Amino acid sequence: MTFPAQRLRRLRQSPAMRSLVAETRLSAGALILPAFVREGLSEPKPIGSMPGVQQHSRDSLKRAAREAVEAGVGGIMLFGVPEKHDAEGTGAVDPEGILNVAIADVRAEVGDELVVMSDVCLDEFTDHGHCGVLTDDGVVDNDRTLEIYAQMAVAQAEAGAHMLGPSGKMDGEIAVIRQALEETGHTATGLFAYSAKYASAFYGPFREAVNSQLKGDRRTYQMDPRNRREALSEVEADIAEGADMVMVKPAMTNLDVLADVAEFSSVPVGAYQISGEYAMIEAAAERGWIDRKTSILEALTSITRAGATSILTYWAVDAARWIREA
Repeated sequence: MTFPAQRLRRLRQSPAMRSLVAETRLSAGALILPAFVREGLSEPKPIGSMPGVQQHSRDSLKRAAREAVEAGVGGIMLFGVPEKHDAEGTGAVDPEGILNVAIADVRAEVGDELVVMSDVCLDEFTDHGHCGVLTDDGVVDNDRTLEIYAQMAVAQAEAGAHMLGPSGKMDGEIAVIRQALEETGHTATGLFAYSAKYASAFYGPFREAVNSQLKGDRRTYQMDPRNRREALSEVEADIAEGADMVMVKPAMTNLDVLADVAEFSSVPVGAYQISGEYAMIEAAAERGWIDRKTSILEALTSITRAGATSILTYWAVDAARWIREA
């Protein structure tokens, strides 16, 4: 046979060669560790649907943050799990609420060695599990919710968060939060908008992690998974309102959207490798159906290849160590 002069396998013949010509490279500093802190715990509590992930006590959260720094992880995103819930989610704005004190704990532990981020949403704090307060007929009230988000954002900024993650998908939330931060002097606090956040079946394990009280679903405010172009409208609006970074969530089922957003966006683009993605890989690896490390790194590489400059992943510490070892 006569072969063409160009043999593409030449650049695949050894690990060193493949590394030399790799188009996509994972970075430990681009990884963000989502972490849960639960009020009243004296020791960590395992999350059944997310093997290896736990609800932290305040002390174990500080240790986890220090471990992330030592592994070279770039950031940590904090979620609070209160003991009590109510219709208004009042624990979210209480300076002594679990999320706000945890922000202060982590900031005191790691200072500026890790970007300390926090979730701006009411779903962990309400007794109905929705991301906002409800009208008398059970519909999420967008504008009343924005008033609470503004208070919540200021409380988190005052607790020491470097960057806030508004994830409730209320119209206008970035503008309202940005204005509240500016008016209270928190001009350096960043906003990482959950711009293209889809209603997904893969959030199930997360709801266990935050002890969600959800009744019904969130399809009236989270995006319809059937829509692609709409994501660009969401991103455009959030950037115009003052977002410093934007996000696509979930990552796995929206790599096409992530590529669109990465090409379109004028600000850095993140993606959230969510709880269901984590649970599926861990479950398959536990049964010996796939290789755990290789599968995790392949999944993270695909998200990076699609255009993410940062990735929220529950494997942040493991992956960061593997990357640094390599």
